[in-house]
Amino acid sequence: MNRINQKLQEDKKLLSIYFTAGYPNIDDTVSIIQDLEKHGVDLIEIGLPFSDPLADGPTIQDSSTQALKNGMTTKVLFDQLKDIRKTVKIPLIIMGYFNPMFQYGVEAFCKKCQELGIDGLIIPDLPVDVYHEQYQEIFEKYGLINVFLITPQTSDERIRYIDSISNGFIYMVSSASTTGAQSGFGDEQTAYFERIAKMDLKNPQIIGFGISNNNTFTQATKYAKGAIIGSAFVKHVTHKGINSLDAFVNKIKHG
Repeated sequence: MNRINQKLQEDKKLLSIYFTAGYPNIDDTVSIIQDLEKHGVDLIEIGLPFSDPLADGPTIQDSSTQALKNGMTTKVLFDQLKDIRKTVKIPLIIMGYFNPMFQYGVEAFCKKCQELGIDGLIIPDLPVDVYHEQYQEIFEKYGLINVFLITPQTSDERIRYIDSISNGFIYMVSSASTTGAQSGFGDEQTAYFERIAKMDLKNPQIIGFGISNNNTFTQATKYAKGAIIGSAFVKHVTHKGINSLDAFVNKIKHG
């Protein structure tokens, strides 16, 4: 069974952390992954930086720009992760845009992910229909879960279609804006969380965008299996470096 599915079966609320590979320094990728696992994070999303990130807010965009300047590429990331499964047990997901995967060759990319022990991919700009028609067989051949995003604007019909072709979790975007931290969720977002919870989908949901502290983590996980923190973590790394990750994780989990 895929590590993501195993993790989703655990009787707890899950904390997923996103970070940009190659940031703040090119060689920080592996130590960040190892430290996050050590401090109790459940899943990790490794951001593959891209020059034109559509859904990312300024914090993650800036980290991607710096990572690219540092020399991060698909090949460099794969080289860095070659021994990751010797030390890390939790699910690892690569999040990135489709262009670098297409350039690398979709099947070659998926094959490499399987060799390294990557469990899934999140590709915000790969349309669900295109994935279903052209790439689903390739992903499944290499044991990779493709995670789709839904937003408050996604129709119920579309959500049910996404649920039908998913086999892991659904990434539930908390609002229609770009990524970024916020202090709490309003009535509109809460109503959206409740609406999706009532749909009784077969795939659990993990909420992302706007989660930055214990308050937003607790609010989100009241309605979903887990929550994803990206911008707030990247900001922490920017200002505090990579040596105080335990303090960040503790603050999210316990306030």
